[in-house]
Amino acid sequence: MLWLLVFAILPVLFLVCLSLWTATIFGIEQTWTLANYQTIVSDAVYASILLKTLRISAIATLLSLALSYPLAMFLVSLKGRTRSLFLLLIFLPFWSSYVVRSFMWLPVLGKTGLVNQILLALGITNAPVEWLLFNEGAVYVGLVYVYTLFMVLPIFLSLDRIDPSVIEAALDLGGKPYQIFARVVWPLSLPGVWSGCVMVFLISVGAYVTPQLLGGTSGTMIGNVIAGQFLNTNNWPLGAALSIALIVMVAVLFAIVGRRLGLKQLFLGARA
Repeated sequence: MLWLLVFAILPVLFLVCLSLWTATIFGIEQTWTLANYQTIVSDAVYASILLKTLRISAIATLLSLALSYPLAMFLVSLKGRTRSLFLLLIFLPFWSSYVVRSFMWLPVLGKTGLVNQILLALGITNAPVEWLLFNEGAVYVGLVYVYTLFMVLPIFLSLDRIDPSVIEAALDLGGKPYQIFARVVWPLSLPGVWSGCVMVFLISVGAYVTPQLLGGTSGTMIGNVIAGQFLNTNNWPLGAALSIALIVMVAVLFAIVGRRLGLKQLFLGARA
């Protein structure tokens, strides 16, 4: 509890205080005001960036789920050293820096990158394709790649815990493969699915490096705007207000989704 108080609660409380202060040319004045939040509400640009960030994070989460679930099922089907080898191969890229893993897409998707070299060599295009980078699509590629592990592992663990006798019973009762998946495997793997979705979404919402390197102007997310307030314009109170606004929006979103989908009962039931 002391650790959470010092490193989680107190920084957020300080962020709230900072968001209620005023930035001047002489520095930050500890004058309490709601002007920073009024700026966010009155300026449509900030609301648009916040909603865009939620949309990009949600789509990146769904794409990660679509790629990770089959991969997790493949890992579960493996046994012994083969499974250990493939798990090692999945972990291996994550031993390098997050910045490096995002940066490596530049020589892959760039104008003179690997993808363009292949397209030119195969005669598919006569000139390098320029729209592979610095747009929203490149941000999806980067986010899905760097956060795949956080989706694969929870789903893999949920699938691995399923008792094989349950699937055998479904087969004995005449269940077809798609019926067994829809009525047995998928429901039993939901704790891992939701766990992975929550982690990927939360990390994607605060992404800064990936959209900064790959997104360009069209792929800007709220993390880049917040960083700009702190590092470029030196308007720390407004940056803090944007951070609090993002935290509140995500908390409200999860409260609504959690109530409709019963996530609390799902996770509690999984632990029981």
